[in-house]
Amino acid sequence: MFVIVGFLVVTTSVIGGYLLAHGNLSVLFQPAELVIIGGAALGGFLISNPMKVVKATVGALLGILASTSYQREDYLEALLLLNGLFYKIRQQGLVSIESAVDSPQDSPLFNQYPKVIKNHQAVNLISDTLRTVMTTTIAAHELEALIDTELETYYDEIILPSKAINTTADGLPGLGIVAAVLGVVITMGYISEPPEVLGNHIGAALVGTFIGVLLCYGYVGPLGKNLEHEAHEKMQYLNVIKVSLIAFLGGSAPKVAVEFGRRVIPENAKPTFAEVEEVLRQKK
Repeated sequence: MFVIVGFLVVTTSVIGGYLLAHGNLSVLFQPAELVIIGGAALGGFLISNPMKVVKATVGALLGILASTSYQREDYLEALLLLNGLFYKIRQQGLVSIESAVDSPQDSPLFNQYPKVIKNHQAVNLISDTLRTVMTTTIAAHELEALIDTELETYYDEIILPSKAINTTADGLPGLGIVAAVLGVVITMGYISEPPEVLGNHIGAALVGTFIGVLLCYGYVGPLGKNLEHEAHEKMQYLNVIKVSLIAFLGGSAPKVAVEFGRRVIPENAKPTFAEVEEVLRQKK
């Protein structure tokens, strides 16, 4: 939603300011230059990225309008699920959660928390970590290193759309210059025309530079930054789960492990200690 609002603000500000200065709006409408800049940018995007990155970028851009930040409720659900798993392990042993870990989608415990169960990476992180502990004798510090490596790999994957969009944005001003130069080449064919005709062609040629710079800094570049923020938020969410898991598997009590996770929740979504205590009490 804010992406659309941002686009409207940029467009209204630029066009509105131009009109306030008594600019001729028809001069800015240059379909040929849009084709040159847009087509070249798309071609460069396809050249510089393998198909998996192209698909991931398209998916990320399509989902950007529906995406929302992680809220307090999302983190609370994750903490509640972890608390339930930890208490069950503490009371009945690791074998008691074997079926839940093997098939989280069919687990009554996991299905109590729909926001978590929809997050496949979070579910995989929990399941794979607990399954590793059940089937190996891995030390806590080795497990933490393993999870960190997994999360680094995941981040390298989810940041690719942002990098691809930012690379495309960086090339737009240059492509605008290409369009402008081609416009000047065309203008040279009208060198013998009256000044008003020549001026009109020069103005149209300069629009290419304007379009390239505006697309870069007003639209495409901010889109890439938005995707980068989304990637960071996903990592923050997974980090909360990681910290709680490592704390519990390192010997902390369930409530203490949950508190470890709560402490690393971003401030804008962090529930208070009392709120978590109350939710845990209600859940018992």
